Amino acid sequence: MTILQFVIWSLLKVAVVTVVLLMGVAYTVLLERKLVGRIQNRWGPSRVGPFGLLQPLVDGAKSFLKEDIIPTAVYRPLYLLAPIIALGCALISIAVVPFGSPAVTVNGMHLFQISDVNIGLLVVLGITSIGVYGIALAGWSSNNKYSLLGSLRSSAQLISYELALGLSLVGVVLRAQSLNLRVIVESQAGKGLLTWNIFGGLQIIAFLIYLTAAFAETNRAPFDLPEAESELTAGYHTEYSSMKFAMFFMAEYANMITVGCVATMLFLGGWTSPFGNLIPLPQNILLQAILPIFWFVFKVFCFLFLYVWVRGTLPRFRYDQLMNFGWRYLLPIAILNIVGTSLWLAYR
Repeated sequence: MTILQFVIWSLLKVAVVTVVLLMGVAYTVLLERKLVGRIQNRWGPSRVGPFGLLQPLVDGAKSFLKEDIIPTAVYRPLYLLAPIIALGCALISIAVVPFGSPAVTVNGMHLFQISDVNIGLLVVLGITSIGVYGIALAGWSSNNKYSLLGSLRSSAQLISYELALGLSLVGVVLRAQSLNLRVIVESQAGKGLLTWNIFGGLQIIAFLIYLTAAFAETNRAPFDLPEAESELTAGYHTEYSSMKFAMFFMAEYANMITVGCVATMLFLGGWTSPFGNLIPLPQNILLQAILPIFWFVFKVFCFLFLYVWVRGTLPRFRYDQLMNFGWRYLLPIAILNIVGTSLWLAYR
């Protein structure tokens, strides 16, 4: 493959994945509104398009057409840069995610992964951690006390739960002996559910820690303290309007999808079938390419469904309860899980 062909294929994959991710963000919002509506015994969006399916397009147009107000007391350079950082980091992290079988290639390039990096897991964790700078800068540059408190809460929350989240993944890395996301998925292939890390790898405790920390990392209920409307009006994005506010909104949902992708790859077998080798692969080449994507998307959808279900079920924590839970419970349990996994692997 020539350099020109490599560049063209890479740009094409970036464009397709970005469009699909943004569409996924839009319809994740619709999914949440519909599910929470059902939980609260109401319909949710139902007027725009059949079953309300065109509502995300109307919401996007509304965000573009709304008046863009910039308060006079803000620090403009960082105020404008903050939403770009938040959304940019949320979109970039999807670049190392393999969402389909690596056996499907074009001129030697993986068709369903933008970049196969040996330290893909570290790349995802590093990029998602940088995203908090967008929130911190938004709160500080807004020159608003409520915004500043929201951004400080988000920073403290990230530091507290990033430790537990990172440690929960160590057991998975020990079992796969690699930080490459593709290798981690392939280490779970074979017997389907029985070889997934959450069951066969005895990492169900790590999965529960990851799940809890992920809610806090993405500022989702019941850990949505940086945006607590009852305390901070709207938190770190109080002074934002129009498309700049929408960028923060999109970043939150893009991070949800990324967290779901990482959980799927590390604990739920990635693109592999839950039936493993019990059901042979179809002979049709098109089905061989589509089925792994179907399983991957289905698992991420289940993770997003759980996100919404928890939001519609649990009340918001107090901030002292949030920090207490992270440092006194999640972190020690994550360390014990590493010790237990190490002893189990050494015994085997």
